[in-house]
Amino acid sequence: MRSKDRTMRLIARLDVKGENLIKGVHLEGLRVIGDPQEFARRYYEQGADELIYMDIVASLYGRSNLVDIVRRSARDIFVPLTVGGGVRSIDDVTNLLRAGADKVAINTAAVRRPALISEVARKFGSQCMVLSIEAKRQNEDNWEVYTDCGREKSGLNVIEWVKRGMELGAGEIMLTSIDQEGTRKGFDLDLLRAVSQFAKVPVIVSGGYGEPQHLRDAIENGADAVAFADALHYSRTNLSELRTVASEMHVKIRMA
Repeated sequence: MRSKDRTMRLIARLDVKGENLIKGVHLEGLRVIGDPQEFARRYYEQGADELIYMDIVASLYGRSNLVDIVRRSARDIFVPLTVGGGVRSIDDVTNLLRAGADKVAINTAAVRRPALISEVARKFGSQCMVLSIEAKRQNEDNWEVYTDCGREKSGLNVIEWVKRGMELGAGEIMLTSIDQEGTRKGFDLDLLRAVSQFAKVPVIVSGGYGEPQHLRDAIENGADAVAFADALHYSRTNLSELRTVASEMHVKIRMA
């Protein structure tokens, strides 16, 4: 378990479909929120440490619209951008980095061809390669990796996949609980603890934030970064308030 005396990052996550910012529950029932550019700019101005763009239907339809979105964002947003969804090849990564992304998050393509993790890490550095994991609880202490926006079983155990991903060169883990995503009921802390116990790279926890105690829980249970979506999109909190919660726990916050 990681010490509380570490640098915590507060990240705004923006799931997109086509040209729209969307939000769902359990990665389903997607609702249009608005223009992702406007929301991204708002979160940057509020002091987000990073932004994550995820094209959550790209793996289903075999394409991604994120290059144009990233290119526009990079013009006036000056914090690290992580981009995922439909990233299948070194060429895809190259195009996103040229457009202004700093890191890529890969789930489905990495499960289908794990060597892609090593290829990205070797060419661009491990810090660029974020292993995105959509996890669904199977029983008390077992979670399965899902792909294609939480629609397809992979047969992979989350903990074993985390270990393998790190061996292949992943420099960060983005851990999304399908069970908790969009529920506002808190993160899957059992999952977070299980992954953090083995992870030797930073862990971003995503899916379930609803109230300040949930951020405290994430910090206590090993998260190095927390991604927020629903709570920010619907203005139930803002990044300044979240920064205050973390600082009250004497956690160092990376200043944007």
